[in-house]
Amino acid sequence: MGVLRFVAKRIGLYFAVLFIGLTITFMLPRLMPINPVDGYIGQIQSRANGALSFEAIEELRVNLEQLYGLKGDLFSQYLGYMKRVLVDFDFGPSFTYFPQPVSQMIANALPWTLGLLLTTTLLAWALGNLVGLIAGYFHKQKAASILEFVGILLYPIPYYIIAITALLLFAYVFPIFPLSATFPVGQLTFEKAGLILYNSLLPAIALVVAGFGWNILSMKALAVATSEEPYVTYARLKGASNWTRMTRYVFRNALLPQVTALALSLGMVFNGALLTEIIFSYPGLGLIMRSAASSGDYNVLYGAITISIVAAATAGLIIDLIYPLLDPRIRHA
Repeated sequence: MGVLRFVAKRIGLYFAVLFIGLTITFMLPRLMPINPVDGYIGQIQSRANGALSFEAIEELRVNLEQLYGLKGDLFSQYLGYMKRVLVDFDFGPSFTYFPQPVSQMIANALPWTLGLLLTTTLLAWALGNLVGLIAGYFHKQKAASILEFVGILLYPIPYYIIAITALLLFAYVFPIFPLSATFPVGQLTFEKAGLILYNSLLPAIALVVAGFGWNILSMKALAVATSEEPYVTYARLKGASNWTRMTRYVFRNALLPQVTALALSLGMVFNGALLTEIIFSYPGLGLIMRSAASSGDYNVLYGAITISIVAAATAGLIIDLIYPLLDPRIRHA
């Protein structure tokens, strides 16, 4: 019963997060000073050299508001938006790239963002915890102090500093990687896959290094505290090896808070998309969101932010559902 209650509570929280997030997503673009319909009409008017009549402009405005779900009062727009997003998963066409559907734009960009950011987040978490575990368990040795120093050195450096430094060092001073990456389009081949992997290595290295320091320091602190627990001392007195004590006693108990930290990191995985994709010219949701915000493209903003919210909430839910497998206190509560 304890596990069922835990799962039901987490699923209810998941849907509450989705509802609040989608509601905020609906409201935010309407607080922007840019009216996308007026901007689109202005573009058409300039192309026609001001030849459109007032009646034609008003008719065009009505059609555009209907097309983009902006017709009616705010509440009716909200109901229509929730129906389109939750039932039809339809964000309509893009203002800027009309008539291209927003869902198609997201489908093209999402694999790039997830492929890079999700992989680097998991890799930084795994490597950081491994190094932190070793540094924490053998904290009285000199090598552990060196590993801790690496974490202290990396943790406070902002990501954009690491990214720009990596770009200057490995693409300009030592031209191992290109300054502006080129990603091939069309059918995927082994040659194209190799080129994509090569052009993705530099942003991946920067992302792993940026997330590496915190995982080292947090796991080291947990490992030091856990290694002093009575059950670890009891295992040592029974003759358990260092490897057994480190992996079965210290690591398994110190891992639980780190799993929570992983859920938070996965929830913020799209936060790094914008900066990463701008600095490294990497295609993905970040570039789409930047162009949509500058042009007032409501539908693209809706789509990109909604996907971010759903992905973050789902990642957190999956981690929460895995938690009872890691923590017997939840299973037997």
